[in-house]
Amino acid sequence: MRNVYSSVTDIRRKVFTEVAKLAYEGGDYKEKIVNLPYKIVPGKVAVYRESIFLERAIVEERLRLAIGLPMRSIEEHESVADGIEESAIAEKYYDPPLVNIIKFACNACPEMHFHVTDCCQGCLAHPCKEVCPKKAIEIIHGKSVIDQSKCIKCGRCQSVCPYNAINKMERPCAKACGMDAISSDENGKAKIDYDKCVSCGMCLVHCPFGAIVDKGQIFQLIHAMKTGKKVIALVAPAFVGQFGPKASPEKITAAMKRLGFDRVVEVAIGADLCAVEEAKDFLREVPANQPFMATSCCPSWSVMAKKLFPELAPYISMAMTPMVLTARMVKKKYPDAYIAFIGPCAAKKLEASRRTVRSDVDFVLTFEELMGMFEAKNVKFEDITDEENVPLNEGTGDGRGFAVSGGVAKAVADVIKRIDPEREIKVVSAQGLKECRKLLQLAKAGKYDGYLLEGMGCPGGCIAGAGTLTDATKSANLISRYVNDAPCKNALDSKYEITLGIVKE
Repeated sequence: MRNVYSSVTDIRRKVFTEVAKLAYEGGDYKEKIVNLPYKIVPGKVAVYRESIFLERAIVEERLRLAIGLPMRSIEEHESVADGIEESAIAEKYYDPPLVNIIKFACNACPEMHFHVTDCCQGCLAHPCKEVCPKKAIEIIHGKSVIDQSKCIKCGRCQSVCPYNAINKMERPCAKACGMDAISSDENGKAKIDYDKCVSCGMCLVHCPFGAIVDKGQIFQLIHAMKTGKKVIALVAPAFVGQFGPKASPEKITAAMKRLGFDRVVEVAIGADLCAVEEAKDFLREVPANQPFMATSCCPSWSVMAKKLFPELAPYISMAMTPMVLTARMVKKKYPDAYIAFIGPCAAKKLEASRRTVRSDVDFVLTFEELMGMFEAKNVKFEDITDEENVPLNEGTGDGRGFAVSGGVAKAVADVIKRIDPEREIKVVSAQGLKECRKLLQLAKAGKYDGYLLEGMGCPGGCIAGAGTLTDATKSANLISRYVNDAPCKNALDSKYEITLGIVKE
């Protein structure tokens, strides 16, 4: 489902746009939100599902979640407008859980199993039957049949079939989940184990039925703007290329000011500070006090490590993430301002809700949600004049490179090489939580002693986060150009100190 603009994508983005319009326009929210499902899904005939009423009911839940409201109980009547007036506030708003399953949108996909298709030729050798360790395959009427009660899902039958006639069927959301947090409830619908979930958002972008949704703060952010208080946007490095070919990095500040932001700050500044801090941590701790060190900037990666490998938790760098470092720096200069992090990541919403972070970051929006604001205010990048361009030139090339897999480790390694040119620095990185788990398993076994470990919860890095709009491969090329265009390359060349906001003399 990634990188394919589908009806699911279309509805999701229309919801963000309409919620943004609702907040900008104000008025009678209760009356307006009741009419929005009919605007998003117009007409009399169902286009996407078997019933237009079902589609509108799903849109209602999406609207509520985008506003930060909880889903309604399916067992009793509640209006889509319940709670909306109370949520029209200029502060962070939503209760956990962050990631939700709309049960009546879920297809109740079967759990993982192997299935013999019509491509089976009933071959004489029937290697699938011969290799099955549990004798779960029989030849019936000349075709292979798998007894699912005996099958242990080892996949050996699939690997030997000469016709590729055996398919591995997996529920897309569960397949995308690197934490094995998704199973089935009593009705076969998807269920999230929140003790395992790290809110990476991979399930919600891989569900082809649009049944999984994260909560948002667009509504509250716009209300904060309407109070007249400064709202400062912190833009993650992965923003490059997210808003179309006309949306050059030079135009992002002007475009966001048209939305109501007071100013825009490049989070690559905080990435530089993070790289310097992690480099110093590594030089101080490895191997003197610990066998290896893992980077800390990806919240899904670090939370996963602490959940599954608690004994390795002390080996994760204590450096604050680029979002938090940048936010604290800006808050120091503008203590009365609201801080809004704009990035590719659903897990950043969870990070910003932590007790130690919530006072630094007031709102978190994804690039998709920001695009909804651009659409709501009809902001066109091609309309921005050259005179309005304000290049974001404060981050170094290495700070900007945090957006792609391997970029964090490279930035840290580059700092280490500058501080101690004689020091050998060995690096290993993994992308996607499944691969990250394998990486830590090997580290636990002592395979990476002396190494710097980088983990990214999303395959490809931040450019493939759950809130992105652009193909990750295309984004990687654009980020590479953005890195090369940076006036300074090494994080140590940043004009900011780790003392948060004190500019070097």
